[in-house]
Amino acid sequence: MTKLRRRTGVLLLAVIIGHVVLISVQVNTPSGVRLLESVTFGLFSEVQRAVARSVGGVQGLWHGYVGLVSVQEENGALREDVAQLQLRLQQERAMAQRARGLEELLELKRNVAFSTVSARVIAGDATPYFRTVTIDRGTGDGVRRDAAVVSPAGVVGRVIKDPGSRASKVQLLIDRSAAAGVLIERTRVQGVAMGVVDEGLLRMEYVSKLEDVQVGDLVVTSGADGVYPKGVPVGQVAEVGGGPGLYQTIHVRPNVEFGDLEDVLVLVPEAAASVTVAGGG
Repeated sequence: MTKLRRRTGVLLLAVIIGHVVLISVQVNTPSGVRLLESVTFGLFSEVQRAVARSVGGVQGLWHGYVGLVSVQEENGALREDVAQLQLRLQQERAMAQRARGLEELLELKRNVAFSTVSARVIAGDATPYFRTVTIDRGTGDGVRRDAAVVSPAGVVGRVIKDPGSRASKVQLLIDRSAAAGVLIERTRVQGVAMGVVDEGLLRMEYVSKLEDVQVGDLVVTSGADGVYPKGVPVGQVAEVGGGPGLYQTIHVRPNVEFGDLEDVLVLVPEAAASVTVAGGG
């Protein structure tokens, strides 16, 4: 009985829909378009609008993704370009600094009253207690043991041991066993400058407590040691203290940046003077 009622209901609904469709086919809208056609068009237009929105959204997402990938690739290329430009800038700065150093070395060579050969630092000693470097000049260029080595900033050190024909080892003034006769330029008070381990400073010894020494005083070579010519800058007084006994405790900050040495001048006998500025090959 229930199934019969259900079938009757379905059949009645189908008949009603059929009548509505027939009526819609026959009835026109005020604009002259059949009612069924107008309703159908409206339904399909809404479906098309929804589909178009969905497709547009998907296309927008896709274009956004493609654009993001493109931007990332461009950013990667730009980062690489920036890195290359930074490297090139650093190289140009290094070359400019090297050129300035050579100009200063040439000017020093012109002003020094002694015969000199220019040399390039080719190696350094990493030992914290013994500070030495190797230069590319040797006996073939007139370099001799105990020859003084200087830079535009001041005293560098002296050649130690017997140099080779094309290279020499230089003991830096900050080496703990190095020493040089010095004086305070302002007061002409003399003493001996010696290296201080691990501090990069010099210690000026044998200066009486009665002498006038002030922070900032310029310290130059005295010429008393027979190695360094008189009047070459050494550094400036950084600390002055009472010290034990009769002598002051004086620390001197060297003018030379020993960690950045590239080019130096070696004092040699007159006949051995070299005309090369940039060092040997």
